[in-house]
Amino acid sequence: MPTETAASRDDVMAALATVKDPEIRRPITDLGMVDRCEVEQTAGGTVVDVKVLLTIAGCPLRDTITKDVNAAVRAVPGVSDVRLELGVMTDEQRTELRTNLRGGATKEIPFARPESRTRVYAVASGKGGVGKSTVTVNLAAALAAKGLNVGVLDADVYGFSIPRMMGVTMAPTRVDDMILPPVVHGVKVISVGMFVDGNVPVVWRGPMLHRALQQFLADVFWGDLDVLLLDLPPGTGDIAISTAQLIPATEILVVTTPQTAAAEVAERAGAIAIQTRQKVAGVVENMSGLTLPDGTVLEVFGSGGGQIVADSLSRTTGTDVPLLAQVPLDVALRQAGDSGLPLVLRPEASDSPAAAALRAVADELAARSKPLAGVSLGIAPMSSRSA
Repeated sequence: MPTETAASRDDVMAALATVKDPEIRRPITDLGMVDRCEVEQTAGGTVVDVKVLLTIAGCPLRDTITKDVNAAVRAVPGVSDVRLELGVMTDEQRTELRTNLRGGATKEIPFARPESRTRVYAVASGKGGVGKSTVTVNLAAALAAKGLNVGVLDADVYGFSIPRMMGVTMAPTRVDDMILPPVVHGVKVISVGMFVDGNVPVVWRGPMLHRALQQFLADVFWGDLDVLLLDLPPGTGDIAISTAQLIPATEILVVTTPQTAAAEVAERAGAIAIQTRQKVAGVVENMSGLTLPDGTVLEVFGSGGGQIVADSLSRTTGTDVPLLAQVPLDVALRQAGDSGLPLVLRPEASDSPAAAALRAVADELAARSKPLAGVSLGIAPMSSRSA
């Protein structure tokens, strides 16, 4: 005889609806991935026979999906056994999935739409070696830890470093012409470094750089992001200009060191906002000082550079450009980048001044909301009825 507690198919489907595809971050039931769900009542309980379709053969996250499906279904009261079969979507099913994800629209840059609620920050610097990528990955991780949906686009095509600093070990998944970015530390990440073999250099000229950035913005399925961070190459070259053209609402976050020479160069990176009509979100001064064992602070790179840049850009743009943080020199910050676990996520860094400074910037950015000006609310006037 069946047990007193019997699970129904509706119970099982409700449990499967809690399982999200690790890359797309939506329920597998909404994505058409559940191909079969049958329940059989036995003397020992409810036996569930379920088939889940992977987006592609050799899906890198098949083990994660297997674990999550088994855990969700076995948690349903009355279920005694789960028989899980993994299949692969047909070409037609993948096309339907792609159409579903894009809302039926053709390929376009979602962040360029007037109704987009995603805040896009281009992390820029006048020169290399100021810690721009370090700031990017820590802000992304801190924002994601606060519960925001965050993406990082490594736009530094020649000097890509985001995959290592974020600890990305797997390649993106392709669903026909759509790219599903890896998700690590709760952040969606894409970089040209994921598409080259080893440490092979990328040798591209302007038009190819523009096309690569355009593809990463339009072909990658980013989903509904709260914040997108672009790690720009140093200077004011092709990528900076293309970013302004492709996503005009992008705000610039300038990273500099306290050194006067670096600050002068950083001013140019921020001043590009005048020509591109972008907003400068603020300035982050990195490598501000090194605290010695006796408690004194050694200003290795001088002092005041960040405030100089903020004041200069305020005058140049005619807006208030704040100095958001002064991030001190910290060996742990460098070690965290090399290990792939951002410092802001390390439990032992809870009292780290560098981590605290970076979290404070993340708090400031998280508190900002995109203005509703120009956003259609979908409200139309009702025609008056005749008397």
